[in-house]
Amino acid sequence: MSAPAVARQSTVAPSAGPQSHELAGCLSVIVPVYNERDSVEAVVRRVRESKVSTEIIVVDDGSTDGTRERLETLPASPDLRILYHNRNQGKGAAIRTALQHCRGEYVVIQDSDLEYDPEDFPALLEPLLAGKANVVYGVRPDRPDRGLFFFWGAKFLTLLANLLYGCGIHDEATGYKVFRRSVLTRIVLNCERFEFCPEVTAKMCRLGERIWEVPISYVPRLRQDGKKIRWTDGGAAVWTLLRYRLEPRGRFLL
Repeated sequence: MSAPAVARQSTVAPSAGPQSHELAGCLSVIVPVYNERDSVEAVVRRVRESKVSTEIIVVDDGSTDGTRERLETLPASPDLRILYHNRNQGKGAAIRTALQHCRGEYVVIQDSDLEYDPEDFPALLEPLLAGKANVVYGVRPDRPDRGLFFFWGAKFLTLLANLLYGCGIHDEATGYKVFRRSVLTRIVLNCERFEFCPEVTAKMCRLGERIWEVPISYVPRLRQDGKKIRWTDGGAAVWTLLRYRLEPRGRFLL
């Protein structure tokens, strides 16, 4: 396992350090970013345009394409915190860095490639606000045009998660996963790259949490458009689901 992620506060967002208090009703939106110069500003804008109270934690994961320079031009704002990794470590590492700075009652992961629409936030939050669940997944419509590898790979991971954990879900690999922060912070996360999704699915199920699902919109990005996930990440996801089915629960509980 690599060393803990190294991050430093952006010069455009006042450094307050990690906060222990919670912003009631607020959604902490974690935005892992790696080489997304052309979309990162639009993502921040669209999150702000959503109809929910949010704080935004952007983690630039060692971008080399000018993303960092774009982020440094964003005006300072109380709702935006920008952190930087000195080198590329992976989406999971960026999420773990961001979680140390979240203050909202709820947490969602927002990919920076515009595949997911923040207008779905109210629907995703509704089961949490109503006390129906502590974990909510956004179910994407079937889109085989996103590539057969991604389409059938996601189907297989969902089937495997259901077989191993009996969770009865329809889209394990969805990028829109929303949590009550007090529940998410009960577990230790070890993810580095894209294995965040199967790891958190496995550990939430091992905690006995029911995963609620709501339909969401989804506009897939193809490999030629810059999609970064690789076939090896699929193998890592399978291993992650298998690993945490067998690992004693006490090893990953805080």
